Amino acid sequence: MHLELRSAGIVVSAKRVMRLMTAHGLVPLSESVKRYSSYKGEIGGAPANLVNRDFHAANPNRLWVTDITEFRIPAGKVYLSPVIDRHDGMPVAWTIGTSPNAALANGMLESACATLRPGETPIIHSDRGCHYRWDEWIRICKSHGLTRSMSAKGCSPDNAAAEGFLGRLKQEFFHKRSFQGVSIDEFITLLDEYMVWYRDKRIKLEYGMSIMDKRIQLGLVA
Repeated sequence: MHLELRSAGIVVSAKRVMRLMTAHGLVPLSESVKRYSSYKGEIGGAPANLVNRDFHAANPNRLWVTDITEFRIPAGKVYLSPVIDRHDGMPVAWTIGTSPNAALANGMLESACATLRPGETPIIHSDRGCHYRWDEWIRICKSHGLTRSMSAKGCSPDNAAAEGFLGRLKQEFFHKRSFQGVSIDEFITLLDEYMVWYRDKRIKLEYGMSIMDKRIQLGLVA
């Protein structure tokens, strides 16, 4: 994209301005904040996008979506890896840690698979993050009969359901709150408590009760 600066009838390209600033030892006053991305380039072949932006699931444990998000607080960075059931938006399982590594994603998936009943083999849909391309993730999927599905490269709408959940979570829990003086461990505890509240207590207007209470009512949870 070509940018121009116009002042007093003089047109100067943004690139030329940057060259002039560099030549005179000047640097911008602020830096752009890099958004966390799990994409590290292609790692082998990716599975097809089986979901094709249709995130409806008629029954539980038919379609799961997942992603990893970053929280920056004064004390450091924290990462959340949840798996969401698209039948009702239930956070089936989640892990929280200080590194967006394979253990974070794999631990979450193992916990989620432990909730499955015999014969339940969901589709697990994700973006093309490296966590979902490594051998251990693939092994866990195969061992529990999960079918992998992936978004197209760099296409956020393909994983909109997971990103929508994380956006709502940050709006309710994180944004416009100060975590000054909160340690990493304290923040992890607060985030975990929010996830439990979201699952067990947060009222879903469609049901007039929480997701967990609705599942108990339907006999889906003992």
